[in-house]
Amino acid sequence: MASSQDDMNTAERRQSTRHPLTIALVLDTFGNRGNGTSNSALQFAEELERQGHTVRLVGVGAPEYKARINRVPLISWVAAKQQMLFAKPDDALFRRAFDGVDVVHIYMPFRFGRRALAVAQRMGLPVTAGYHIQPENIMYSAGPLKLIPGMSAFIYRLFRHWLYGKVDHIHVPTEMTARLLRDHGYTAHLHVISNGYSPRFTGKTDYPETVRKPFLVMASGRLSHEKDHMTLIRALAVCRHRDDIRLVIAGTGPLKRYLRMQARRKLVRPADIGFHDNATMPDLLRSADLFVHPSIADLESVSVIEAMACGLPPVIAQSDLSAAQQFALTDESLFPARDVQALAARIDWWYEHPGECAAWGRRYAAHTQERYSVRSSVERFVAMEREAIADHARGK
Repeated sequence: MASSQDDMNTAERRQSTRHPLTIALVLDTFGNRGNGTSNSALQFAEELERQGHTVRLVGVGAPEYKARINRVPLISWVAAKQQMLFAKPDDALFRRAFDGVDVVHIYMPFRFGRRALAVAQRMGLPVTAGYHIQPENIMYSAGPLKLIPGMSAFIYRLFRHWLYGKVDHIHVPTEMTARLLRDHGYTAHLHVISNGYSPRFTGKTDYPETVRKPFLVMASGRLSHEKDHMTLIRALAVCRHRDDIRLVIAGTGPLKRYLRMQARRKLVRPADIGFHDNATMPDLLRSADLFVHPSIADLESVSVIEAMACGLPPVIAQSDLSAAQQFALTDESLFPARDVQALAARIDWWYEHPGECAAWGRRYAAHTQERYSVRSSVERFVAMEREAIADHARGK
């Protein structure tokens, strides 16, 4: 492992002396920072260009290489509630976008990405892929299908058949993601690279040593079953300090109405549950006191990284299907997934220890800046792309 890390560090040091790359990023939906994957892709694109590379975005909402929307009955309706659109495959668009690029990177295993792979391979171009959709997340929104045994394993196999078994280098955001893919028979070279966070997310200028009232608890993410915001609402309802706590959940999704209704019924103070523009998120996070992430299934969770970067201590659900728990620096930042009483106890502890809340907020901000900046993530991403280009040139 140390040797592999040394090799990666060497590759990162050398890349600045090599020629800049021209990279095509293929994703069904661009232009929407409310969707986690598109937000991450746009952040990568901005940082790639800042580091001197050329990026061509290919998909719905892209500035130059725009794709048309592919409307799939029922499925598109469900996806739209989570701020995702499917793009219509277009060989002419792909050929124009890929002409003269060094490498093509594909984010999703759906029709648009699969056709992009076929066109890129016909053009003799190296192709890499990113793994950003967790089959378990799909199953939580799949209605009766989630009751069928083995469906998650089937989706892992389907994604591998569609795309990931046909590329040699795959970007995965966490070691947990890599483990899940290996457990499901993926044999490509898996590059563990955090999606990182934008430098707009910086720490607070003031960390109060006394408790603020109302004490603002915040969560962020898709309003869907696997994110389990209902456990957070139930926990706040039984906190000792519930009269002095206010909740904000920034996100949108199919459970928005239900969560708002439950919050009105159970919480003392009015809750803010709904979409917040990404541009406003740094200030919103810095205005909060504590960040809670009750999600059951996550390949990484950039929302937790962003909160920590803004100086919020997190409280994160411990789940076998969530990598977010890796971010915890203290036991007070963890609770067993779905355990309402345990989460309530954690929230009360942070409320009752404002000095600890301020101290840990500073530590989390410094730790995140050191480990998860988008700059360092993009450097590792470029090293992966250069490795894929070299392997392709050698005919591997």
